[in-house]
Amino acid sequence: MNELVKRPYNATRRQAQARETRAAIVRAAQALFLEQGYGGTTVVDVAAAAAVSPETVYGAFGSKAGLLHRVWDVTVGGDDEEMLLHERPDVLAMRAEPDLRKRLAMHAVFYTRISHRIVPFTLMVQAASGHEPAAAEMLAEMSRQRYEGMGVMASAAATTGQLGVSEEECRDVMWSTTDGQLWHRLVQQRGWSDDRFSAWLARLWTGALQVRARRSAR
Repeated sequence: MNELVKRPYNATRRQAQARETRAAIVRAAQALFLEQGYGGTTVVDVAAAAAVSPETVYGAFGSKAGLLHRVWDVTVGGDDEEMLLHERPDVLAMRAEPDLRKRLAMHAVFYTRISHRIVPFTLMVQAASGHEPAAAEMLAEMSRQRYEGMGVMASAAATTGQLGVSEEECRDVMWSTTDGQLWHRLVQQRGWSDDRFSAWLARLWTGALQVRARRSAR
């Protein structure tokens, strides 16, 4: 008598397929949000661009607002890894630099690089925030996340003993100069190069924060 042979369930393959489907949806949503705006993009649009059903989009992200949040996370990190920005290798390397002037220069270069992907998204959300409640909530969340991130950097700066202002002032200065507006105006509108902008931003931070020279170890 022939017996049915059951194939083992390949959970790893199914998980990989689900992750790729989610990634495809996020890529499609990111492109459409930037091209058409948040308010001008529907879940049906995203589903069509990702070659999935609208039900699949809702099943993966719950709502268009949930999808917007996920697109932001991927935009900030540059990938779909579940890792906070200030815990990523580039940021940890900055925080490990003992000379605060050099650290701020590294940070300025890093911020300039990621602005190419973050600032267009930020401006899109800002444009939608006046008439889309989900976009307004997202904008407030983005600002909160950046404020907390700059708090981490300011705390680390204070421990160097080279900061000439309070930790709170350091956080506020860095937070207010990384909302994307300076980069957008100088790089995108005035045509500054990345090198010029990052060098200028490093000088701005160094002066505003009254950074003192590092004492040589004896």
